[in-house]
Amino acid sequence: MYEELRKRVYEANMELYRRNMVLYTWGNVSEADREQGVFAIKPSGVKYEDLRTEDIVIVRIEDGVKVDGEMNPSSDTPTHAGLYRAFPEIGGVTHTHSTCATAWAQAGKSIPCFGTTHADYYRSDIPVTRYISKEEVDRGYELETANVIKEAFIGRNPVHTPAVLVRGHGPFTWGKDADNSVYNAVVLEEVAKMAMYTLSITPEQSELPVSIQDKHFLRKHGPNAYYGQGH
Repeated sequence: MYEELRKRVYEANMELYRRNMVLYTWGNVSEADREQGVFAIKPSGVKYEDLRTEDIVIVRIEDGVKVDGEMNPSSDTPTHAGLYRAFPEIGGVTHTHSTCATAWAQAGKSIPCFGTTHADYYRSDIPVTRYISKEEVDRGYELETANVIKEAFIGRNPVHTPAVLVRGHGPFTWGKDADNSVYNAVVLEEVAKMAMYTLSITPEQSELPVSIQDKHFLRKHGPNAYYGQGH
């Protein structure tokens, strides 16, 4: 019943591995089937080199309860479920501990838009959440992670900026499906690295002018986009 969904999520998880975005078990990818009200996600604690298609777990979006699969779903499942509920436009979620993006998250700093590479994919800075409070940790750490992400996007369009840094933890990205969310995670890591290098050269560097940011974003996204062959 969920064979094709499992295959897509397996391949998306392995793309993270092929791109050197994960070590050991440090990451997970999911994809939602909105019509069936479920999503597929990597199982908890399984090394990427041991992962099989049949290991992918199927979970309900509404409450994060497993509905199909032999293994336990990722410990981050409540975060994924919370993001699908908070952002109905998205169809895939990726979480990693990629080095540079995680360094920004640990520093508690949003990633400024210094150049056009960033602007091509993310409109404005990459936001960082606040710390999750002790009360929230006690109430349900993984679900509250989704809630602080939702809070960080008040006044922002999650489709225009499909990434966030959870303070002290690491990055989450999303997209139209699992594959697109992985793509955004790989781009985020490169953008994070470029920003670190930029500040090491010029610590007082200011952000790219908004007019240039808008031009680069809108030529790839939106109704008047003209980048590529599909326009």
